[in-house]
Amino acid sequence: MKQIAARHWLFIAAISGFGLTAPAAHAESSTLEKIRSSNTLTLGYRESSIPFSFLGAGQKPVGFSLDLCAAIAEKVKADLKLPKLNVAYLAVSAANRIPLLQNGTIDIECGSTTNTAERQQQVGFSVATFAGGPTWLTTSSSGITDVKGLQGKTVVLTQGSLNLGLAMKINTDLKLNMTILQSKEQAESLLLLRTGRASAWFEDNILEAGLVAGSPDPKAFRYLPDAGVQVYYYGLMIPKNDPGFKSLVDGALSAQMASGEFSKTYAKWFTQPIPPHGQNLSLPMNEALKARVAAPSDSLTQ
Repeated sequence: MKQIAARHWLFIAAISGFGLTAPAAHAESSTLEKIRSSNTLTLGYRESSIPFSFLGAGQKPVGFSLDLCAAIAEKVKADLKLPKLNVAYLAVSAANRIPLLQNGTIDIECGSTTNTAERQQQVGFSVATFAGGPTWLTTSSSGITDVKGLQGKTVVLTQGSLNLGLAMKINTDLKLNMTILQSKEQAESLLLLRTGRASAWFEDNILEAGLVAGSPDPKAFRYLPDAGVQVYYYGLMIPKNDPGFKSLVDGALSAQMASGEFSKTYAKWFTQPIPPHGQNLSLPMNEALKARVAAPSDSLTQ
């Protein structure tokens, strides 16, 4: 299987001062102390999780989650009184994002990670920033019309994806006898599908939509009917058991939601043309996320 080489590129930027608020008191936080002593906030980003976190013009990380993390960086700068705070960007993958957060290499993962009870045993999460769910994507020419059409087929999932367990359960429950491949990144999953090495890709619908919209021929792909799976909530991944840092992160996001800035940022990335090809995902905010914007929460259920 062709693998996409991971870039380990570090981008340092000094963010300019604006919109400073009065310093806020936070519970003791090892993360904030680390940031204060190093004068650096390190953000983990994904290379192809469109529109959340991906490489844009000049190989600069951009996306919905990166914009939210920029607001958090401003909050860190204001609360810690660090006018020349450095913000470092480090590429992470589905496989290494949790270890890199746990060992302190990154302070926040600004990607497309689903908040689950299993992951909460290892890391913390911000209030929800997105609501979505997984679907099967296949090619328009495949002749596959529903999940039963995957009988005996080879399918692909992204390594570390929450949906791997669900795909294995579907495979067992429906006795599909599928062969399941694992790719390193979402872009590789789509490549395997596009080149015929996999008959379907199972992933969160928004992650599929971003890559399909940016592909040479979006009409070459089709979604299988909704499997009726539950809503998943995404959040920004943060260190576990650090209430002071979580308070700051949630406070920054909640302020964005209350002011309407969060909705504007959402519209920018989900309902308007975005890089790299000016595609429009045309995905208005769903009711599940609207409810979380009105009442921010990191709960796993609706």
